[in-house]
Amino acid sequence: MSFPSKPAITRMLPLVIVSLLTSSHPLSAADFILSNENPGSGRPPIVVFKDAPPRTHDAAVTLANYIEKTCGVRLTVLDGEPKPLPRRAIWVGYQPALKGLFPKIDFDFKHPEEIVIAANGKHIVIAGRDRWDPANLEIETREGLIKGKQREYGTVNAVYTFLQDQLGVRWFWPGELGEDVPKRDTIAIAPFLHRHHPQIRSRGGVFNFSSLGNKGYGRAHEWTMRQRLQLDSLAMGGGHGFGDWWDRYHDKYPEIFAFQPDGTRSGHPNPHNAKLCSSNPKVWELWLEGVAERLAKDPNITVFNASPNDGWASGHCVCAKCSAWDHPDGEPRVFNWYHLNKERPALSDRDVTFANKLGELLEKKYPGKGYRVLMMSYGHSRPAPVKARPADNVIMSIVANFFGRTHLVDRGSTRGDTYRQQFEAWAKIVPSMLWRPNTGSPAGWQQGLPDLSTQQTIRDLKDVAAAHCEGIFIDSVWEHWATHGPQYYVMAQLVWNPAADADAILDDYYQRAFGPAAQPVREYFDAFERARMAFTATNGEAGVFSFPNLYTEERLRESQAHLDRAAAAVPVGSAFAKRVDFVQTGLTYTLLQMENIRLMERYWKKKDETIGAQVKKNWETIEKLIAAHPYSLNWGPIRPSTPRMPGLHPDYPPKKARKKRQANDLDLN
Repeated sequence: MSFPSKPAITRMLPLVIVSLLTSSHPLSAADFILSNENPGSGRPPIVVFKDAPPRTHDAAVTLANYIEKTCGVRLTVLDGEPKPLPRRAIWVGYQPALKGLFPKIDFDFKHPEEIVIAANGKHIVIAGRDRWDPANLEIETREGLIKGKQREYGTVNAVYTFLQDQLGVRWFWPGELGEDVPKRDTIAIAPFLHRHHPQIRSRGGVFNFSSLGNKGYGRAHEWTMRQRLQLDSLAMGGGHGFGDWWDRYHDKYPEIFAFQPDGTRSGHPNPHNAKLCSSNPKVWELWLEGVAERLAKDPNITVFNASPNDGWASGHCVCAKCSAWDHPDGEPRVFNWYHLNKERPALSDRDVTFANKLGELLEKKYPGKGYRVLMMSYGHSRPAPVKARPADNVIMSIVANFFGRTHLVDRGSTRGDTYRQQFEAWAKIVPSMLWRPNTGSPAGWQQGLPDLSTQQTIRDLKDVAAAHCEGIFIDSVWEHWATHGPQYYVMAQLVWNPAADADAILDDYYQRAFGPAAQPVREYFDAFERARMAFTATNGEAGVFSFPNLYTEERLRESQAHLDRAAAAVPVGSAFAKRVDFVQTGLTYTLLQMENIRLMERYWKKKDETIGAQVKKNWETIEKLIAAHPYSLNWGPIRPSTPRMPGLHPDYPPKKARKKRQANDLDLN
């Protein structure tokens, strides 16, 4: 698909691949060399810049740890430039001495999060653009205290880039089993220069449950940091902006809420999803007060949400001023109010006009700060606006649900527009945007089944990057590593650098993680992906009880045969064997869940305690299986009491179907 031309993103310079050599190989005099054969004071120190923030210092210690893991050499970490300067050193973060040590390198970081990594034989520099307030390194949030908060973490991300690209360290999934560190007697790094600044500046929302400070389902916080996702520079939430306003303001300021066709300002459909009279200046005033409150708690924030509440078809304001912001040629959409359904133009022009007004007031109150407004294109604002155009300080959050789907149609569109078409239309007019898809569960994504769409996701991420997105927030990645591992890994790598070669990333993943078993493991995942893509092309958003039509007994037998070949190809007890067993956990889980689904479908038609006992036994096996293989599947979101596992346990019957209006009104993904 094509997108409008915009200023090109500076690409990383060609990377000279480092040589990780054994001591038997010839070494060049121009190489920076670390060897376990040269103990004592001749070893270079790791020098961290003076008064570095905590996370930067921690990254320097991590660097020392991985150098020791690689070649057995333990380097000392020093704080501040030593006097006299060492003859050889690894420099973490920018320090004035670097101008003399690397006279041809420009250390004036012009781009957010820009990193520079270089070696010249005697010195290595690993640095990036860092922005932080020493007085506000600890931030209290509703999730708890975040320590070491910065606005930009360039040097930390540079350290993890060095570890991956230069030392060859890999983190395939969280935990010790997912880590791979090449062992060498000698590390020899040829002279090179690498510069990069990430286009996707809002990355924490890709694995949102493991974003900075999130204490929900996430169990991969360290992994997302090492993949350079967690410590980003543009914090943008994926949710709605006014969920608590009814409780806070409806008594004192009833006039700020949406005027309903029955003449009331009732807050329909419910308090949490009450809509606003966005043309009312009091709304603008209160929103700005909220901005000030947030900045008082966290001065690092630069983006402020103004997205309407959920319940996207219900309760929108019909007052004359708000209606005047709608364009009459906007796509006709069906709106809901209390005992009334009516067709009106899409809300896109209205929402953009509202965001622009807030952006204007935000810049007036905080001139030169670079603060921006986040506005969601969602529900009845999914079509691109007819006339209104987002201001330069407005970021559009495009809820285009084509993640893992093909040709999925927006269910609120009267024209039958696909989410892809809507995304492309917005891409032509926005100065900045966030891609914020809902993943749904077309083939068991939420339930931890091997609902893989790796190749489509690669294309999607590259297309989104080509549309000059600044951020990605995915609702949601549930962290089931045994069934989605390859997809998660390539997603993380491409979000940091969308220009990377995805095929090479996957080749490296399979070969490094599984060694002699690389081919059968890859065939295992590829076969599931082909079957899944064919299934979703005809079944759309399938329900849980239809999954056995995809995960058939024959397909599961074939899958087991792939893993049997993989297990036979690797030495018993090796890391490769343990990783194959890790993947086997995902298949065993899938087998047990297919049995549960078939049994519970019979159970709900006619309750049979023998069936119920077998299903309970299966669930006990699943829980023990997951406990024995950490990170294989995330027990929290798939335990039988959750809404993602409806009717798959005798103690948790399927919920009654929602009314059609409600189902269309809320995004139930």
